[in-house]
Amino acid sequence: MSGTAQFGLTGLAVMGANLARNVARHGYSIAVHNRTQERTDAFLARYGDEGAFVGTSSVEEFVGAVARPRRIMIMVKAGDPVDKVIAELRPHLEPGDVVIDGGNSHFADTRRREADLAADGLLFLGTGVSGGEEGALNGPSIMPGGAHEAWAAVQDVLTAIAAVAPDGTPCVTHVGADGAGHYVKMVHNGIEYADIQLIAEAYDLLGSATGMGAEELAKVFSRWNEGDLESFLIEITARVLGATDAASGRPLVDVIRDEAEQKGTGRWSSQSALELGVPATGITEAVFARVLSSQKDQRVAAAGLLAGPRHGPGSPAPAEGGAGVPEGFVDDVRDALYASKVVAYAQGFELIAAAADQYGWDVDLGATARIWRAGCIIRARFLDRITDAYAQQPDLRNLLVADYFREAVGDAQEAWRRVVAHAVRLGVPTPAFSSSLAYYDGYRRERLPANLIQGLRDFFGAHTYRRLDREGTFHTMWGEDGREVGA
Repeated sequence: MSGTAQFGLTGLAVMGANLARNVARHGYSIAVHNRTQERTDAFLARYGDEGAFVGTSSVEEFVGAVARPRRIMIMVKAGDPVDKVIAELRPHLEPGDVVIDGGNSHFADTRRREADLAADGLLFLGTGVSGGEEGALNGPSIMPGGAHEAWAAVQDVLTAIAAVAPDGTPCVTHVGADGAGHYVKMVHNGIEYADIQLIAEAYDLLGSATGMGAEELAKVFSRWNEGDLESFLIEITARVLGATDAASGRPLVDVIRDEAEQKGTGRWSSQSALELGVPATGITEAVFARVLSSQKDQRVAAAGLLAGPRHGPGSPAPAEGGAGVPEGFVDDVRDALYASKVVAYAQGFELIAAAADQYGWDVDLGATARIWRAGCIIRARFLDRITDAYAQQPDLRNLLVADYFREAVGDAQEAWRRVVAHAVRLGVPTPAFSSSLAYYDGYRRERLPANLIQGLRDFFGAHTYRRLDREGTFHTMWGEDGREVGA
């Protein structure tokens, strides 16, 4: 049996409900379903007049309500819930039908699911969706991965509901085969982790060094959002810092417990980077910073036991330009933030390129930057610069060597160094700022101390080494007469 709805969506939590409304608002009839009937009924009662919704009460009725070839989107929690929904849908689907997973699934699960469904002639798209609740309703950045046939079947709907960049380009593109869409979304979230950590470090360092409170810092971030740092995250940082707690009258940020949670995509990005041999240090430090923040009770106990700098946080902080605070420090932090953000994006795009090589995905890095310019959480002004960089050099492996970013980071490096040095003197932890600078310095070094590392490895484990002056692999007979032999 085949119905008349042009699209179907199951999973009516906030993201799923808003995506369904987005589809309906663009003129598509859509069948909706949820595991609990109460949520479906509540959705239809509240939003039923926004478009041509078809409410259903069972999986069989839901699938039957969608016209063939069916296009059905799953919006449930990643992991086992996705597999369970697919298992429920599968007996009612027919060859040529398309299943779209719009959650934050791990890319390896997506690869497995696509191959499994293909055995029955079913098409599968692992689709990253970024933008939060607001983006889902008004236009997210969409990252579908799967067979071209599957993308062609849903391209009209996904293009219609996607965000639109300032130049009129829809923020959606076919990313690549099988798990490519969910991989790119995973790295998007990893960059988001790094970006947020950098912003938090800027907030902490400015407050600790100058004594500025949340209200003053809100003005700083608002000002920064008018320049090269303009982005969604800088914009909402100013809003969060400017919010007042109704109960206490204090800045809201001052009464929020300092424990940052995570849902796993940042950790997955770091794990994949380690497996692929990509030094995504900014993302990884951001993940570790959240883990450390979760050790609140231990940190409270350690605060009374462990020594720090004499004039660190907790002592009266002078205003900018006062004793101990360098003149122009606020501007230095701005420049350090920009340079560190460039490093985070450079590492993220390098990670995507490495994964594309590993898994045989033909990922267009420039197109990836284009679809992140609106709708998504990490949308920022300088994504136009990234798009331009890949347009000029499609095989660019690291953004740091692109003309614009090479000059921008080079111009910012002295401020960056002053900021990291001052943070160390104050005892303010800046793992993302510091690791980003260390990465930059490591990447620009022609020679690193890895020669000693390899010599030590050869000494205790006969791991061999290569030489600068001639070809081949060698081992020194450390435990014998110290002669060098070819390996």
